[in-house]
Amino acid sequence: MKALFIGGTGTISTAIVQRLVSLGWEVWLLNRGNRTSVVPEGVHVLKADIHREGEVISQIGKQVFDVIADFIGFTVSDVERDYRLFQGRCRQYIYISSASAYHKPAADYRITEGTALSNPYWEYSRNKIACEQYLMERNQKDGFPVTIVRPSHTYDCRSIPVGVHGNHGSWQVMERMLRGKPVIIHGDGSSLWTLTYNTDFAIGFTGLMGNPHAIGEAFQITGDETLTWNQIYATIADALDVELNPYYVSSSYLADVGRAAGYDFAGSLLGDKAVSVVFDNSKLKRIVPEMRTNVPFSEGVRKALQYILAHPAECQHTDPPFDRFCDRLIAAQEASKKLI
Repeated sequence: MKALFIGGTGTISTAIVQRLVSLGWEVWLLNRGNRTSVVPEGVHVLKADIHREGEVISQIGKQVFDVIADFIGFTVSDVERDYRLFQGRCRQYIYISSASAYHKPAADYRITEGTALSNPYWEYSRNKIACEQYLMERNQKDGFPVTIVRPSHTYDCRSIPVGVHGNHGSWQVMERMLRGKPVIIHGDGSSLWTLTYNTDFAIGFTGLMGNPHAIGEAFQITGDETLTWNQIYATIADALDVELNPYYVSSSYLADVGRAAGYDFAGSLLGDKAVSVVFDNSKLKRIVPEMRTNVPFSEGVRKALQYILAHPAECQHTDPPFDRFCDRLIAAQEASKKLI
C-alpha cells in the first residue's frame, strides 16, 4: 500500500508515518523539507510547496496512491486545490478537520459524528466546516473518495497540553508552576476535556486508511479518557513534583481581556476548550476495533516532560509577555474584589 501525506511532520502526522512504516506501507511526504529530522528512514520526501500546483505535479509525476491525506488544509481554497491535483490520483483522500467544528454550545455533551457543525466563536473551525462541506459535495456529485477525520486535543512528547497559554506554547505555564506562581485555569476548572496521545491517534487513523467502509464518511478520533481541567492541571503538577496554585478566571473574561493582548481565547476557549465534551467513538471502533487509550494522560504527561526537560532548546520556549499578562490579569482581578 502506498500513501502520500501533505505535510507529514506535525504532532499527529509524525506518529502516523512511524506506524505506517512499521506496518510496511510505502510512505511519501510532500512538504517544504523543514523538519527532515523527524522523518523515519525509508520514507520518500518530495520537496515542494503545496500551493504551487505546477511544482507539485512535476514532483508527483504520474504516480497513483492508495491514500492521500492533507494535514495542512485550512480553507476551502486549499481543498479546491487538492481536488484539482488529486482527483483520479488516489483511491482515498483523507481530510483532517477538527472536533472544534461541532456546535458550540452542543445540545448534548456527548459528541458523535452526527452532532451538528457550527462554531460562531472561531474562524478556524468555520473554515474547517466549509472544507468538509465542499469535499462531501465532491464525493456525492463526482465520486471523489473522501474520508473526513476530526481530531480533538492531540499531543505528543514535545508539548504539555494546557487550556490557557501564550503564543509560544505551554512551557511558560510549566515555568510558573515550577516557580510556585499562580496558574490561570479557565472557568472553575470543572468542564470536561479529552486528551489523546499521538501514538493512540495513529491507531485509529491508520485503521481508516484503505478501508472501503470509510469512504464518504466522517470519523472523530480521540481517546476514551475524559478529565476535568482541574484534573489535567493537577496531573501536570504531580509530574513536575510541585504544588498546583490555580487561579480561576471566567472564559468570557479571558476572551475579552486577551483580545487586546493578542490572544484568541474566544476561539480556543469559548469555541473549544471551555465546553464540556465527551466523545462517543463507537463509529470508529466498529471498523477499527483496536482503537483504545493505551497512553493515559498521567503517563503521557510524564513522557512529554522527560523529553521536554532533556531538549531545552527545542521545547522550552519562554514567553515573558504571557507571563506578564498572567500577573497583570491576576492583580487586576484581585483588585476588583476590593471595590465592593
